Amino acid sequence: MLTYLLVGAVAVALWYVFIRPPNYFEQMGVKQLKPWPILGDAYLTLFRTMSLGDYVKHVYDSFGKSRYGGIYQLTTPTLIVKDPELIKQLTIKDFDHFTNHRAFVNPEADPLWSNNLFALTGQKWREMRATLSGSFTSSKMKHMFEVINEAAQNFSAHFMKKEDNLIELEMKATFTRFTNDVIATSAFGLKVDSLEEPNNTFYKMGKTITNFSSFSLVIKFLFLFTLPRIFKYLKISIFDKKTTTFFQNIITETIKVREEKNIVRKDMINLLLEARKGHKTEESNAIETGYATVQEDAYFDKVKFKQAKYLTDDDITSQALVFFFAGFETVSTALCYGAHELAMNKNIQDRLREEIHKTHKLNDGKLTYDALLNMKYMDMVFSEILRKWPPIFLMDRVCTKPYTIEPKYPDEKPVNFKVGDVFWLPAFGLHRDPKYFPEPEVFNPERFADENRDQITPYSYIPFGSGPRNCIGSRFAILECKALLYNLLLNFEIVPTKKTINPLKLSKSAIQNTVEGGYWLGLKRIEQ
Repeated sequence: MLTYLLVGAVAVALWYVFIRPPNYFEQMGVKQLKPWPILGDAYLTLFRTMSLGDYVKHVYDSFGKSRYGGIYQLTTPTLIVKDPELIKQLTIKDFDHFTNHRAFVNPEADPLWSNNLFALTGQKWREMRATLSGSFTSSKMKHMFEVINEAAQNFSAHFMKKEDNLIELEMKATFTRFTNDVIATSAFGLKVDSLEEPNNTFYKMGKTITNFSSFSLVIKFLFLFTLPRIFKYLKISIFDKKTTTFFQNIITETIKVREEKNIVRKDMINLLLEARKGHKTEESNAIETGYATVQEDAYFDKVKFKQAKYLTDDDITSQALVFFFAGFETVSTALCYGAHELAMNKNIQDRLREEIHKTHKLNDGKLTYDALLNMKYMDMVFSEILRKWPPIFLMDRVCTKPYTIEPKYPDEKPVNFKVGDVFWLPAFGLHRDPKYFPEPEVFNPERFADENRDQITPYSYIPFGSGPRNCIGSRFAILECKALLYNLLLNFEIVPTKKTINPLKLSKSAIQNTVEGGYWLGLKRIEQ
């Protein structure tokens, strides 16, 4: 009899842990999909049946008109928040209940990752954000514009030196060289030209640190996103030791030389060193970088967080490293999608080039920060690039204090968040919802014309996130992309070639935002 009871108990336990589909949301009265045991809803991406972007759109659409719905990242319940007003409530009004991203790594295993602004949590994040926020204002971006634009000019000049009238390129491989050079000069204080010197050490190290196609990194990210507790327990580091040591040595040596010789350069290291000293000099009334720029200053002004006591060299290295990790990939991805849309929409490209030529002439051939950011059509085009193709498909938030989403409609019940519960901001779903953006598959910059912007539902457009935990580097990314498009379209027409794939299909095999077959386009020289 005892044997039968033991067998029965084991069978029930096995069923409960390994066979029973998760029903956490059903018990709360929240709509959910039909998750698999153990794998939850993640089987759709784990088995490569969908790209991550298509998966986000799929779960977003699956909940119809509901304000939210439930999915499972393996066994982790995750609420998909669809309603813009609720997004505002959770990320801004009641932000103090959702201050963190998911923490994946053990600080002892990966101190450089754990100390960057994205990974920090709680009070440490508050202090670091308060310390760094002054380094990413529009006036500070104006301060850095010279080094950003120089990299964009070098990029265009490289292809101008070629004799071919039509240069066929895989744009991702090409644009990552530009983003690499911008980060090298602005965040690490190095002058690098990755088109003229394709095998430079900085670029190779950058490729290593962002090589999402490597099997080891895929496995790491699989564990990171689906089994974060195991990831932390095993003390797995995201970055390999050789690469982090390389970047760490660059920052340490650069800081040493600058402090010893009182060198001042208009770049990110200088801004971080100024933040370390507690300096808060601010230029007056610099133009904002564009419609997509996120705003969070009011929150920090209201709460008055104290700043971090002291930025160490490792703190500065951590910020520069995550800056590389984010900027290398996401900015080049945005440029790839932008180049593709301009190639497929010649009338839009021609109109943008007309504005570029007009600006170029008015400023006697010298591009300035103010001139670039006064270009209205440029901002409309780039805002639409980020609308149709947000480089980050989704953002997460973690509950840090118990919270209840109160019912708003008759079919809703209270949703009670516990500490550690997760919700997603599904940018790719929101941006492609015809309720907010009619004909979402159409590339239409007119959505962002001055007379149409009031029609955009607030918080339905979140390319850089929402609230105080948004992307601190949004201004830098926008400025970088606009400078590149300006210098490139001044001299070239972007055209489709025989290798161009249209429409683009998001890759099912990659964990990052990329497409099947690559971004093949041509640069056609314009006769001046």
